[in-house]
Amino acid sequence: MTMVAILSGAGISTDSGIPDYRGPNGLWRRDPEAEKLVTYEYYMADPEIRRRSWQMRRTSATWSAEPNVAHEAIAAFERAGNPVRVITQNVDGLHQLAGVSARKVHELHGTARSVVCTRCHARTSMADALVRVEAGEADPSCLTCGGILKSATVMFGEGLDPVVLGEAMGIAKACEVFVAVGTTLQVQPAASLAGIAAEHGARLIIVNAEPTPYDGLAHEVIREPIGTALPALLERLAG
Repeated sequence: MTMVAILSGAGISTDSGIPDYRGPNGLWRRDPEAEKLVTYEYYMADPEIRRRSWQMRRTSATWSAEPNVAHEAIAAFERAGNPVRVITQNVDGLHQLAGVSARKVHELHGTARSVVCTRCHARTSMADALVRVEAGEADPSCLTCGGILKSATVMFGEGLDPVVLGEAMGIAKACEVFVAVGTTLQVQPAASLAGIAAEHGARLIIVNAEPTPYDGLAHEVIREPIGTALPALLERLAG
């Protein structure tokens, strides 16, 4: 059976009500003050930035978002027995909520559903941290060591987890079909995975409303809305 790798970006989650914060035209790039809330240096140095960040997390669209038909199509593709791996730039956890096996989802930019201590690296749930915020802790600290807590997402100024990136590169080299969906393919090193896949002989398919730097390498470029295009594409690949 054909091994399919799917690189998903913000565009796959917009139908679930999650805006593109991190992209080249996203909120974090357009508003320097907002960008500080997700910039590691500012976050670690300024308690007021951390307090504002916790309020932002508390009201995040992620908590009310549900997987959409594109997420569900990938989960159905896996359930049907097709070999698939998901590499995602998103931190919303919607692939797993849709039913994709957690071990087959590689989160390049981490997850908003966990928090991590910047001192002892203990990981706990975001839900538990937000309960503390709701109860009046403006900047909750680690219950293990008292260190500063942050979302288990990759902030500006932080590098990607080398283990996760290495796994993603291995998948890109090994897959037979590489589908880039809802990503501008402009944020590195995630974007380079499309080129790596193509260089190693994969059939590159890009599903995105706007042109990307990798369109010239693609075997197929699909501009239709993701909610209709991706289910149809996966049905074709499963055939």
